[in-house]
Amino acid sequence: MFPTPVQKSSPALRLGYQAFLPVALILWLLPLIAVMIFSIKPDVDFTTGNYWGWPSSFEGFTNYGRVFFESAMPRYLLNSVLITVPTVIGTVALACMTGFALGVYKFKGNLLIFFMFIAGNFVPFQILMVPVRDLTVDMGLYNTKTGLVLFHIAFQTGFATLFMRNFIRALPFPLIEAARVEGVAEWRIFLYVVLPLMKPAIAAMAVLIFTFIWNDYFWAVVLTQGPESQPVTAGITSFNAQYRAAYHLMSAGSIVAALPPVLMFFLMQKHFIAGLTLGAVK
Repeated sequence: MFPTPVQKSSPALRLGYQAFLPVALILWLLPLIAVMIFSIKPDVDFTTGNYWGWPSSFEGFTNYGRVFFESAMPRYLLNSVLITVPTVIGTVALACMTGFALGVYKFKGNLLIFFMFIAGNFVPFQILMVPVRDLTVDMGLYNTKTGLVLFHIAFQTGFATLFMRNFIRALPFPLIEAARVEGVAEWRIFLYVVLPLMKPAIAAMAVLIFTFIWNDYFWAVVLTQGPESQPVTAGITSFNAQYRAAYHLMSAGSIVAALPPVLMFFLMQKHFIAGLTLGAVK
């Protein structure tokens, strides 16, 4: 069997694996550690070139206080919530319905429609920048949270449909047949038979979509501008002036912006892992 499990490897290989794992973990977390250190440094450390040394003074409370009380960061955080939550709800709702239709019913064009959902995932999103921006301008949705929500729902539904359709096809079909024999309407089968069984998949998909949308920077910059509608990922750049960048405040803002997805994952961790692994083992 390849690859050989670490537990069955030679003692020297296991020892090397155990020694290298912490090093790899530190290297992977190094950018985050650097941002955390930058967020507690004073501004003078950056002007003097003290990037990796010990902070000349601890300014963590000052930096985070300025981020929350002397900037538009609370407004940007609220914008992110108002953009991300409706997007997650809309994407998951559409994906559940389309996944049910494509996974349960057999009709002409089923695979073609499914392929159209999948094909959108292979289009590089950078080439859509100009037409999507022009479309939002023509529809009066440019620089609005509504326009960003609608775009994200349209763009994420393809991947979510793939995920949900494959999950529904793995469910025991005799349950649906038994409900039909009892005369249950199709919409009630979806709501009361299939949907409860999809809770692990819904939780996993909600975490993934939440992370994707909350961390999005590209479309936040392309489709919005200013604190009225920009999410927190784009709002962090507001700490940059024309001739000077407040890296300590940007670092503090980045840490604040990274906390909600991390919290979301830990709250939904059990359901997230169950949704990703369900059906992996017979």
